[in-house]
Amino acid sequence: MKTLTTTEELAHFCEQARQHEYVTVDTEFLRERTYYSKLCLVQLAMPGDTDENAVLVDPLATGISLEPMMDLFRDTSVVKVFHAARQDLEIFFIEHRVFPEPLFDTQVAAMVCGFGEQVGYETLVRKIAKQSLDKTSRFTDWSRRPLTEAQSKYAVADVTHLRMIYEYLAAELHKTGRDKWVQEELRILTDPATYIVHPEEAWKRVKTRTTSGKFLAVVRELARFREDYAQSRNVPRSRVYKDDAMVELASTKPVTMQDLGRSRLLLRDARKGEIADGILAAVKAGIDCAPENYPKPDLSREKLQVNPALADLLRVLLKSKTESAGVASKLIAPAADLDAIAAGLRDVPALNGWRREVFGNDALRLCDGEIALAAKGSSVKIVKL
Repeated sequence: MKTLTTTEELAHFCEQARQHEYVTVDTEFLRERTYYSKLCLVQLAMPGDTDENAVLVDPLATGISLEPMMDLFRDTSVVKVFHAARQDLEIFFIEHRVFPEPLFDTQVAAMVCGFGEQVGYETLVRKIAKQSLDKTSRFTDWSRRPLTEAQSKYAVADVTHLRMIYEYLAAELHKTGRDKWVQEELRILTDPATYIVHPEEAWKRVKTRTTSGKFLAVVRELARFREDYAQSRNVPRSRVYKDDAMVELASTKPVTMQDLGRSRLLLRDARKGEIADGILAAVKAGIDCAPENYPKPDLSREKLQVNPALADLLRVLLKSKTESAGVASKLIAPAADLDAIAAGLRDVPALNGWRREVFGNDALRLCDGEIALAAKGSSVKIVKL
């Protein structure tokens, strides 16, 4: 396989790719020491049976521009095929403000086609391409150059096998008429809101056991400071302080450097300098917050009056529906959504889009007493009342 290190080489490949129906794409990146992913390698392949139509793109090469590839991503005549695309898309959106269009994610398609929830690439290679993957280079430092032959072979395999997987899954979706199911799922992946984290909203991702307004006000300010600091300096959130340390700080509410020194969970670097100053300022801002401005957690589901018998019936119905449809039950409705439906909520994903078609309509009929469930051998039968 060839490694492209110049803009001209990349532009030539992308021009060739435009002559085909699709191109497969994957990336290798590092994120252990940064807030944003560092793109280290891009793999591309045009349709074919060998490695000849596949290339590696080195974004770390001096002077190379990825704009020809961004132009290819904008070309709606060529399908861009990924597997588990979320992290790849985040890189392209954050760095270039581009979403590949049209997009096909083989992990999403495989779930819709009955391969289970969040099926891995290796599983699809084994089941569809009838090949095995060499995983010895999985934990490579992709920023180091030059790449070894083993690393290059490992990387290019992520797009060469993907061609057969795409063609198989696309044919299955066309045959079953489930193309629109996949498109519904992909809307989340191509929504900018999926990848933009607003510091003032960061507190909602922190798990706590209390709903105290003052406590949550301190958590909000600590989470806001951590997010701002991590984004501006491109360091992981955990390198500033972890969630458990944040919860501890919200409980102890330190006001001096000496107070910070008594923390059990705070990292050493966070007990001094800019981080320490930021923590103390955040805690003070949380304490000084007026009660009318306290964060308000969403407690709507905690107050639900769930009908346990109806919830159990919905689980039976879901199992029956997913077995007949050949999709993973969690893809349609997790247990929390079933409880919400049984408690009377109707604004849940299982009652919208393709999920409503597969499960939601009959779930509502069951809740309204219009149908019953009966055992028939090893299956469940719907009885109209």
